[in-house]
Order: sequence, then C-alpha cells, then structure tokens
Amino acid sequence: MTSAPAASRRIRLPDWAAWLGVAPFFVFAAMFLIAPTAWLLVGAFQDGDGAFTLANFVRLGQPSIRLSYALSLEISAASAALGALFGLALALAALRGGLPEWVRPTLMTFSGVASNFAGVPLAFAFMATLGRLGLVTVLLRTLGVDLYAHGFNVLTFWGLTITYLYFQIPLMVLVVTPAIDGLRREWKEAAETLGASAFQYWRMIALPVLWPSALGAALLLFANAFGAIATAYALTGSSFNIAPILLYAQIRGDVLHDPNLGYAVAVGMLAITGLTNLAYLALRSRTERLR
Repeated sequence: MTSAPAASRRIRLPDWAAWLGVAPFFVFAAMFLIAPTAWLLVGAFQDGDGAFTLANFVRLGQPSIRLSYALSLEISAASAALGALFGLALALAALRGGLPEWVRPTLMTFSGVASNFAGVPLAFAFMATLGRLGLVTVLLRTLGVDLYAHGFNVLTFWGLTITYLYFQIPLMVLVVTPAIDGLRREWKEAAETLGASAFQYWRMIALPVLWPSALGAALLLFANAFGAIATAYALTGSSFNIAPILLYAQIRGDVLHDPNLGYAVAVGMLAITGLTNLAYLALRSRTERLR
C-alpha cells in the first residue's frame, strides 16, 4: 500500500478563507483609491452649496489654469523623454555592455532606492548641490564656470526637470530591465551567423523588440512626473504654477481656496494620467505577445 508524502498533499482551504486572505487588499483599495476618486468626481460637479453645476469644468479654461496644465505637460514630457533615453542607455550598458557582474545588482539596488527618493529630502539635496551656494555650483565657480551667470536656476523649468530626473532615470532602469533580459542570445547568435553586424542586430532585431517596452516605460515616467507635487512644492513653493501645486492651492490655500474647482482640476489630472496608463498597459501587452 502506497501513500503520497505528506509534503505533496494539497490542503484545500474553504472559499471564505481565500476571500478573507485578499480582504485587506480590497479594503485598502476602497479606502485610499476608490472612495477618494468618487469624492473627487462628486465634488467636481458641485458648487459651494452642494448644488449640481458644470461651472467648475468651464473654469478650467481660464488662462492661469491652462498655463498650469501646459507647464505640467511640458515638464512631464521633458523629464520622461530624458529619463527614458538615459535610463535605457544605462540599463543596456549595465546588462549587455560586458561590465563586471557586480555592476547589475549595485545598479538595481540604487535604482530601487532612488526611484522612491522624492519630496522634501530630494528638494533639499538639489538645493545643497545646485543651488546658488550649492556644492557643485561653488565648485564650478572656482573653475571659472558660473551656472547662474549663464541663466541656469534650479527653481526654473530645467532646474525642476533635472530634479525629476533623479527618480525618473532609476525608474526607467527598473521598468525596462525585464524587457532587456527578454532579448534572447540566440537572436544575436543567429544574426552573427547570417553575417549581420552589431549595428544591424540592434537596428533590425533588438530595438524593434525593445521599443514597445521603452515607449511604455516613457509613458509611465510621464504619468509619474505629472502627478508629482511634493518635490516641486518643496523646491519652488507656490511660485511655480504647475497643475499639482495649483490643485493644492485651491484645496488647502488661504487665498485661492475653492475646493470644488480643485476637484475639477484633480479630475482633469486623473483623465490625463489615466489615458497615459492605458496606453502603457496596451504597449506592455504588445511586448508580452512579442516574447
């Protein structure tokens, strides 16, 4: 008489126990995602007295609000494009550049930390580095290069974009690494066997396979930058009129306090980031079909 080992026996949990295990996820999602989104949608269609109105969305056409959206889109696009370009180059160099084996885990560890380093600490770090009396600024000034005399300012468009790159580039590395790992060595060996050069391999095989993942990662970077507020607010205060800071001023400010208009601004931001994430998911599914 034979019996299956105890370790190989499958223990079937009742259905209620399985649902109990995932219950914390649904509770967390309902409290911090679904309920706030529903509150924004309801508030965006109300006036100060709670009556239904479309005036909040009509007011989104004001010049100051249009300018804040445009500025946010420009910063997000610039940081996403540069972050995707440098992040892809960095990941390719570390994973397929023939560097020592310790480079990859070191880069992945740093990217995991740096991609979540934002807010007040990041703003302070860049002020201490690239501010008027920052370490790099003073060092370059002693070498005869005055950044601020040439028009650079960490509190401007390019200053904020460079600050965003600190977490955009590591995020790109983390997102695009699985796609680079998906490049099979057999493809390169077959190309070399057929007489293709390294440039031809990358142009005709590797890059066509990588571009959906790279473009999808760039869209993810765009959404990540578009919704960022802590770093921009800590670095520039309310002097830089991007959409997240405008939203904060409408909901929590003393002068521009208009919560319902702030809710409409938030709904507009949700629409932009939602469309961006849908495009990212579509490109990711395309990438998975190519593998």
